[in-house]
Amino acid sequence: MAQGFSLKDQLFNAEKTRYLAGLFADADPSFDAGAFEARVMSRLLKLELKERMAWIAECLQYAVPGDLPDVAPVILNALPPPLDPDKTDDDFGDFIFAPLGDWVVSVGLDHPELALDVIEELTQRFSMEWAIRPFLNRHPDQVMERMDRWCGHDSYHVRRLVSEGTRPRLPWGQAIGLGLNDPLPLLDRLHGDKTRYVTRSVANHLNDITKKDPELVLNQLQTWQKQDLQHRDELDWMTAHTLRGLVKSGHPQAMKMLGYDPDAEVAVDVQVHGAPRIGDALEFSVDLTGASGQPVLVDYIIHFQRPGGKTTAKVHKLKQAVFKDGQLSLTKRHKLKADATTFKLVPGAHRLEVQVNGKVCAGVDFELLG
Repeated sequence: MAQGFSLKDQLFNAEKTRYLAGLFADADPSFDAGAFEARVMSRLLKLELKERMAWIAECLQYAVPGDLPDVAPVILNALPPPLDPDKTDDDFGDFIFAPLGDWVVSVGLDHPELALDVIEELTQRFSMEWAIRPFLNRHPDQVMERMDRWCGHDSYHVRRLVSEGTRPRLPWGQAIGLGLNDPLPLLDRLHGDKTRYVTRSVANHLNDITKKDPELVLNQLQTWQKQDLQHRDELDWMTAHTLRGLVKSGHPQAMKMLGYDPDAEVAVDVQVHGAPRIGDALEFSVDLTGASGQPVLVDYIIHFQRPGGKTTAKVHKLKQAVFKDGQLSLTKRHKLKADATTFKLVPGAHRLEVQVNGKVCAGVDFELLG
């Protein structure tokens, strides 16, 4: 991130607005780029990120009035070339095109087929998972039928939209009325995709489902293992990424699927070193004893003191290993940030626990100093 600028300032600023205005001025001679820029910038920097998206969409709709059949040709003519089709990951696109999705939603809900045509093009410049969800709610059959076709699309950005757009718990995304099972036939087709951008989305989708129905996900993964449509290493990665939430909670079947025995006999001793202070670090060591050759997944849990006497437990990864000669010794230095904006530390009694293959095996109390 550039020094002195927030993320939203980098994603939506005067330079980006001017770039977008230039594209539309080239596509439509009647588009007043200067007026559009002035209107956008009159409010933009006072708004939060999602508000900026909505505001730019509103300004575009003001500059190019009409329903989707009127404005779709202008939108499509204004688009730059699609994102590089030779890449396979980490090519999310330019955030300045996100408002175009809001615009299509605003003027296109009564024109679903045309809207899906436009979204298909937009998502090859910037991911449109937020924009597709209002259409899923208004026209679920049409959208799901189109998504079935998109599973075979040449662009991995369009294929990813199928999985990402139907996620049950999409960050920032509108809630959708699909059942957890409804997108599974689409994920069946996508799980064998050759691009990590798509398979990561499939794994994130399944991880969302684990919050409501772990068994559904475990059964789905077992089915994919039998189908053998994905390279084994990639499917193993997808499985681990899918089950990360269940692993943190110590789900026994998830542990077994990843090759860890939740009933393995492991002795654990944990020691906190020194008196940790807010702004410093919690330093601790863990000594484990078990059968040689036994794989172990070691996590640590910190029970943080909260205002009012409550506590909050946070699980962190420590080590994936195999016992050699029956012994394993680990050390960790966990930073205790004093200026974290999302989780404010409070002095007082805290507890550190060590979890092995999903089971808490040892713990120690410690005092966090202010």
